[in-house]
Amino acid sequence: MNTDKNVGRPLSRLEGREKVTGSARYAAEHPLEGVLHGYVVSSPITKGKIVEIDTLEAMAIPGVVDILSHLNRPKLAWFDLQYTDMDAPPGTVFKPLYDENILYNGQPIALVVARDFETARYASTRIVFRYHQEPHQTCLEKHLDKARAPKKGLATALKPPPPPPTGDFENAFENAAVKVSSEYRHGTEHHNPIELFATTTLFQGDGKLTIYDKTQGTINNQLFIANVFGLHYKDVRVLAPFVGGAFGSGLRPQYQLFLCVMAALHLKSNVRVVLDRKQMFSFSHRPPAVQQMRFATDINGRLIALGHSTFAETSNFEDYTEPTSNWSHKLYPAPNTLFEQKVVPLDVYTPMDMRAPGGSTALHAIECTMDELAYKLNIDPLELRLLNYSDVDPSAGKPYTSKALRECYLKAAAKFGWDKRSAEPRSMQRGNKLVGYGMATGIWDAFQFPSRVQIMINSEGKMIVDNATTDIGTGTLTVMTQIAADELGLEMADVEFRYGDSKKPFSMFQGGSAITSSTGVAIVIAARSMRKKLLKKAAEMDGSPFRKAKEEEVVFSSGHIHLKNDPTINISLKDIVAFNKGAAIRTTKMGRPHMLKLRKYSLATHSASFVEVEVDRDLGTITLTRAVTAVAAGKIINPKTAKSQILGSMVWGISKALHEESIMDPHLGKYINANLGEYHIPVHADIGELDVIFADEKDNLINELGTKGVGEIGLVGMPAAISNAIYHATGKRIYRLPVHFDELI
Repeated sequence: MNTDKNVGRPLSRLEGREKVTGSARYAAEHPLEGVLHGYVVSSPITKGKIVEIDTLEAMAIPGVVDILSHLNRPKLAWFDLQYTDMDAPPGTVFKPLYDENILYNGQPIALVVARDFETARYASTRIVFRYHQEPHQTCLEKHLDKARAPKKGLATALKPPPPPPTGDFENAFENAAVKVSSEYRHGTEHHNPIELFATTTLFQGDGKLTIYDKTQGTINNQLFIANVFGLHYKDVRVLAPFVGGAFGSGLRPQYQLFLCVMAALHLKSNVRVVLDRKQMFSFSHRPPAVQQMRFATDINGRLIALGHSTFAETSNFEDYTEPTSNWSHKLYPAPNTLFEQKVVPLDVYTPMDMRAPGGSTALHAIECTMDELAYKLNIDPLELRLLNYSDVDPSAGKPYTSKALRECYLKAAAKFGWDKRSAEPRSMQRGNKLVGYGMATGIWDAFQFPSRVQIMINSEGKMIVDNATTDIGTGTLTVMTQIAADELGLEMADVEFRYGDSKKPFSMFQGGSAITSSTGVAIVIAARSMRKKLLKKAAEMDGSPFRKAKEEEVVFSSGHIHLKNDPTINISLKDIVAFNKGAAIRTTKMGRPHMLKLRKYSLATHSASFVEVEVDRDLGTITLTRAVTAVAAGKIINPKTAKSQILGSMVWGISKALHEESIMDPHLGKYINANLGEYHIPVHADIGELDVIFADEKDNLINELGTKGVGEIGLVGMPAAISNAIYHATGKRIYRLPVHFDELI
């Protein structure tokens, strides 16, 4: 019986003190005796071949141990095989130091290993490379003629292609009473977590390794290393107890992991490799995209045609795709639809998932197009969305397990004061500032992955829960502890959740807003098994009052089992373990989605975002003064950590709309602002008053907890809401993100 003493409470993070005091150790901070330091050398050219490498001067520097390149690296079976990790797109995975070919700018081409970091870094500047350069293509908008359908692969299950066309789109759009045809362009964004990507490898001999890595998936990286280096997976242990931000950048094993382990095995020594900030721009980016939108309604504002075509960047060796065009029909019904998604292979590294991949890009174009329709129809933008509201998923014809989006609209609009909006663009002002109101809808998948959990009750009657998941700063440790405590009626202090370790039971990587519904559900299932075991063991005790008690006749509370009809009759979990000769009582169970039951439904979280901006009349500078986001995400386990997730997402949405952009120089084929001085991310002064509301959404179908993830839903609606507010303030519709102030002068 779940007494829900902790679930639903706004509790602070259990590991918060360790993080703010600096005692939490990240991947590059674990002290190892005699650790060598590796420094990655990156290619300064974009495409071509390495003709010569001269390392004589670098190797002569005191403290330099070795310099590894394609000329002298250890031979690995993996280099002759195609190996993919859990999150790999179709194609041929990038292999560091494979051969002389340069595939993209910043590609790792050597690893200098020295006795200290500074020596390794200095020695990297003394290596002489000669290259043969070849013409490159790195600009998406100049090569749209190369667009093609993406290849299919294992990732297609999580990233499906757009739904097939319906009706007669071209005819319906051509003859529609009101229509909008527009093109949206989105710049490149790069992951910039506060923790740099790093790996520390402890070489233990006999093929055994312990690896501290910045990752969202310890088991994913464990299997990757075992396969690449021909090791038994049980001899490879990957630890990630603390992760300083990731949100997609740590889903795949990054190249510093491979290089660090290769050096450790080759030199039979402990090795650490840390990338610098510039090297963080050599992978992990949200791809630029061009979206062509064609929406049409009848004279009353009901959608009759939806057209959404997306062209996005990928590498020349892998086909990375983000479901972008899919989202139009998941939100709005229309009898005539046409969706397509194409990729443009370029001489860049493979793009990667970045918080709300596809969704944040798609919803900007979709919701700005809806806003443009509203103005053409002379209908309030909120009214237009309510007019086209659907309780079912139009793309699949299935009802949602739950959908409280209407409540999100109404609650957020009331809190924001949407009714005070003057409909005419450029009609609201505050001093020398033009004031604009904008709103947008958000939607994101409600994923659940298989997850295995072990629960143990020890001799002190305390509960230990083991799972390999990571906590990338989302509050996973705290939330899992809350769930586990309530399932056995324990205090939080009597529960230890052990995680971030590939030796623990299976977990997918932490991503897709899925871990609470994955590992959390597995805890519920394992706890049910544990209750049965404990009650059975209690019934075996001499003179036990629980000999004939059934599970529904007892309650677990305060570390005891009580009879419901007489709570004074109880036995402690500690005494049950003592009766078990002091041996801990264990159970291991797998949680998984109810595929058969859920196949009749669509699963999604929903949100509504309302924002106010001020635009300086003379300078065109944009300030977001306030924003409200309402979210429908089923049961909220911890309102404090959940709100924190939404706030963080909203900030990222502001950043996507107004700040973040990696600038590619097409002549050099490289990003020219690969640093935090010129890659703009928001600071405190850029963020106005933010508010979060949770809709009262009960979902008894989706899983045993009734939960949906909140990690990404707060981001998807914000860029469009901001863009729409800018239009309302200025009367200028900007079709490119981020919005630059000079476009408003």
